[in-house]
This record gives sequence, C-alpha cells and structure tokens, in this order.
Amino acid sequence: RVLFRSGGWERVGNRMVPDASLLRIRAVVATRLEKIADSGGGWETLFRDRANGQLWERFYPFGEMQGGGPESLRLIDMDSAEQKYGVKLGGRAGEHTA
Repeated sequence: RVLFRSGGWERVGNRMVPDASLLRIRAVVATRLEKIADSGGGWETLFRDRANGQLWERFYPFGEMQGGGPESLRLIDMDSAEQKYGVKLGGRAGEHTA
C-alpha cells in the first residue's frame, strides 16, 4: 500500500517528460480524487478518494524548481487536514459536514 508517491521527470531524447509515477499521480487526481481545499497559495491541495474516503494531499516538494517541480501525493489524517486546511471533516474520512 502506497502512503506517499513522488513524481519526477525523465529525459527522452532532448525533452523532459513526466515519469511513470508522475503520470500515475496525475491520473489518480483526475479520475479518483475529489478536491476539498487548497493551502499554501495552491501549492498544497487536499483531496478525498471517492472510492474509500481516504484523504490525500498533493504538494510540490521542490520549490526551487520551475513551477514547484513535479507534484507528490501523501496520505494525511483527518485531524491534520482539518487543522491545516481550515475545513470540518466528519463521518467517513474526508466527508464534509454541513
């Protein structure tokens, strides 16, 4: 079970292209995760997995690189997410309360 995934780039010919991990992160974000909130000026984003309710955080660990570098994903617990993103989550992990 993956608790953290970091993307990267690889050189193909004379171009830099997303590696398999970065392509996987982008696919998971696009097809499986629901955006809940942003923090840090958009450099960190909280998501909920639609299938199992787990909370995931997308972040850019290489701030010195253009555009923050390739994104990464990590699991985040509900208490940490509520505090960091200023949201109230309840029920299944990541489920908003009214």
